[in-house]
Amino acid sequence: MQDLGRYAARARALDADGAVRLQAIGPVLAAWVGVLPGSGLMGTGTTIGLRTSALAEPAELDVVVPLAAVSDRVARLGERAVLPVPPMTMSAAWAAVSPPRSGWVTVGPVASETLQHTASEGIAEVASGTPDGAGAHAVTALRERVWGRVVPASEGELGFPAALAFAAYALGFLTPGAESTIATNGRWTRLSTAAGHALTRG
Repeated sequence: MQDLGRYAARARALDADGAVRLQAIGPVLAAWVGVLPGSGLMGTGTTIGLRTSALAEPAELDVVVPLAAVSDRVARLGERAVLPVPPMTMSAAWAAVSPPRSGWVTVGPVASETLQHTASEGIAEVASGTPDGAGAHAVTALRERVWGRVVPASEGELGFPAALAFAAYALGFLTPGAESTIATNGRWTRLSTAAGHALTRG
């Protein structure tokens, strides 16, 4: 359960007022969080994180609740392994743009170091390009430009949307030396690591 708490804390660092979608399907709990908002009617650029964990007993649940509420409950758990579901719900635009559960086609691997480098460069570019006093519109446009670009393929590696690298880095999904896998399904691209998944809608 502490893993869920750390995951929620990382997501809150991206959006202090953000939400998490808790989706229990049988013996598995899927925890979805928003990383980057999309734009337009199709939600282009919507980027979300997904971490799954095993449940002690099968359950059925699908709610969107504040990240803060989950963090508070995990902090108070102590040795207990039962997480009370927060009673308050909220809406989140990204939660309405759900990626498919099946039909994914594996494209190939990408190195963790490549993802780390892409995320670090993008974060630096956003930081240097948003001086004090920059308006919200300018900041949003810069982020969309940086994270919306496709990193070109290099020898032996795949090209991939930069947003996936940022999401995996921000949510703590990258492990040095580990290999990650890219898969696609329609407008969606998914990056999978041993720690979790990052998904973006094109």
